[in-house]
Amino acid sequence: MELPKAFEEKMKALLGDEFDSYTACYKEPRYYGLRVNTAKISVEEFVRICPFVITPVPWIENGFYYDGEQESPARHPYYFAGLYYLQEPSAMTPANRLEIHPGDRVLDVCAAPGGKATELGAKLHGEGVLIANDISSSRAKGLLKNLELFGIGNMLVLSEEPGKLCEYFPEYFDKILIDAPCSGEGMFRKDKKMVKAWEEHGPEFFSRLQRSILTQAAAMLRPGGMLLYSTCTFDPLENEGSISWLLEQCPEFDLVDIRPYEGFREGVPEYASVRKEEFSKTVRIFPHHMKGEGHYLALLLKKEDKENLPRKELKQERTKSGCSYEKLPEDLRVFLKKVHRSFDVSRFDIRKDRVYYMPDGLPNLSGVRFLRSGLLIGELKKGRFEPSQAFAMNLKKGEYEYILDFPVSDERVIRYLKGETLLVDDLAGSKEKGWYLVCVDGYPLGFGKLSQGTLKNKYLPGWRWQSV
Repeated sequence: MELPKAFEEKMKALLGDEFDSYTACYKEPRYYGLRVNTAKISVEEFVRICPFVITPVPWIENGFYYDGEQESPARHPYYFAGLYYLQEPSAMTPANRLEIHPGDRVLDVCAAPGGKATELGAKLHGEGVLIANDISSSRAKGLLKNLELFGIGNMLVLSEEPGKLCEYFPEYFDKILIDAPCSGEGMFRKDKKMVKAWEEHGPEFFSRLQRSILTQAAAMLRPGGMLLYSTCTFDPLENEGSISWLLEQCPEFDLVDIRPYEGFREGVPEYASVRKEEFSKTVRIFPHHMKGEGHYLALLLKKEDKENLPRKELKQERTKSGCSYEKLPEDLRVFLKKVHRSFDVSRFDIRKDRVYYMPDGLPNLSGVRFLRSGLLIGELKKGRFEPSQAFAMNLKKGEYEYILDFPVSDERVIRYLKGETLLVDDLAGSKEKGWYLVCVDGYPLGFGKLSQGTLKNKYLPGWRWQSV
């Protein structure tokens, strides 16, 4: 492909003798990847049941290559069960190299469409909270779907300027990921449209955005917390330049080593304006060194004044509902008797007709624009409770009493995903009527309502399988 002359000259200066090897990679096909959702299935089990030919991404424990010209993983029931996310292999690296522990408070600042946020949420295993934000409300809708498809319940999906979030979350987060808006130079091979976008908005435009976001995120990270900054560009102004700027503005931050891989290349200290010796700890990913596209990563620690500082307690904690089990609506209580899971009843939040289960330890979020706060359990309708698609995806097979489990080879799986009514006499037998969790090979897809051997389909219309 024809690259802009200004870009070529910059890459010659950056790569030197490697420039020809770099441009040669444009003649090679792009790489396709999928990342296993370890909150739902182990890597070993996925490999055992995977219907595609896959090979491991060597620096990502749950990442695999597949042949995107021959395979269509997005049109398989396991995709609809949330067992994996389709993601370019290098783009898996930021969330992989930010160490997340169950119970952490985690922020993904620029989260849509969810490639990093779904991995961060999976690592929490239902404990702590993930706050996934994207300033674009339309992109945030796709982010919400992907998080719910992955079964992430302890999350909030927001659509706000990062600066506004500082008012609500001062020094709140243990971990922050910034996959920053950038000029996209590392994606030129994958998507040729990025070249035109680069010509319209170059590195100078994006570096200003990045520095603003970095400053705001720094204020939301607690002392002792970790921040991972990434871009999919090669430009030094957006990479070493933006991180240098943060270190000048916020001297309490130090760069720390990123878990290595033989294909990683060090950041370039010469492009840094301060503390140049630290920039060999940052990572550049080049497509002529690895089977993936271009990326830059920097991992930073916010220093503490003394060891083991407790988390900063917010002045305005979210008021808990004060619900007791007896105060919950009767239809909801009847449904919850079929759910084999312990709930903190005070974390139920009923707004209008919707029932949410909220993460613990949140501030008062009055005035924040969000698409989802907590796990949507379902809706209270006239005389009945209707469980949500999000709750179905959050459940595991053993956590719900009434199950209809289809093998992936059963043609009714696709019919269910298309929204059709199903005859299930062979599976239902004399089972009670009511809400059933529909599974494929033991992994939930959604709910249906059973009556006399017929399952009324309740799969979410906006998620349904579309015919080609």
